[in-house]
Amino acid sequence: MYVRKYRDKWRVEITKHGERLSKVFETKREAQAWGHEVESSFGTKATGWQTFEHVAQRYIKEVCPKKKGAVWEVRRIHTFIPYFPKKLGDIDAPDIAAWRDDRLKSVSSSTVVREANLLRHVFSTARDEWRLMEQDPFRGIKLPAENAPRTATWTWQLIKRVLRRESTWKTREVQDAFRISLATAMRLQEALAAPATFDPVRSVCVMDTKTGLRTIPVSRRAAKYLNRPPFQVSPNEASTLFAKLTKSLMIDGLTFHDARASALTMMSKKVSVMDLARVSGHKDISLLVHTYYRESSEDIAKKL
Repeated sequence: MYVRKYRDKWRVEITKHGERLSKVFETKREAQAWGHEVESSFGTKATGWQTFEHVAQRYIKEVCPKKKGAVWEVRRIHTFIPYFPKKLGDIDAPDIAAWRDDRLKSVSSSTVVREANLLRHVFSTARDEWRLMEQDPFRGIKLPAENAPRTATWTWQLIKRVLRRESTWKTREVQDAFRISLATAMRLQEALAAPATFDPVRSVCVMDTKTGLRTIPVSRRAAKYLNRPPFQVSPNEASTLFAKLTKSLMIDGLTFHDARASALTMMSKKVSVMDLARVSGHKDISLLVHTYYRESSEDIAKKL
């Protein structure tokens, strides 16, 4: 343990098993007391003495930057920290269950599942790669079933209301991105990136996604919308602006993402399910069949 003056405060530093802990206190006595408490908790075990916050910060620094969803992951990990004010060796299934139940009070089950997958990876990295803990806190934990896919779609009447609304700079860009999504079935982030990734010769957009490069075919109508300068609005800002726009138009129950469902529903009348999967990027063809292919038995009978 090493205690030293740090500006007008006192910093205590402890190194154990290759890991370093550091904390700043108002007084030297507080710093020494904390240092002795931490050192006494080491015992003879080589793992489990670090706090969850220590591991979370290391994960943010070493793992998150390698991922495309780093911004989302960092925000989520910061929300995990208050739930686990313990050393790693003391965290077990009841703590995970308490976190799960509390989150279900404010977010959907699908959100809890996504967050749980990230939290599980933080623990598995600490256990399997960094050898900082021995137990698996998720062992025996049952996660909720994900929400059923949304089935809401935009009607032409509502689409016209959104696109014709007089708007200023960034909201206008969001409206343009909405138009692109309706013509290509792209997600918000993809629609915003589309003009910069559009290849007019091949009539495709080449997207760098979490699963690798994805080539999205673009129709002649959509190509007209992509012939524009790159968007300046960010995905997070665009999501907020679109929510404000629909609220001002008194449109409830529909989101930007529902434009993708609307586009895929319209495309399903023109192309096969396999072609539709190339457009959407879905790997589960059954999801396309049961969610976006909305032809009734009567409509199919008329084609036979």
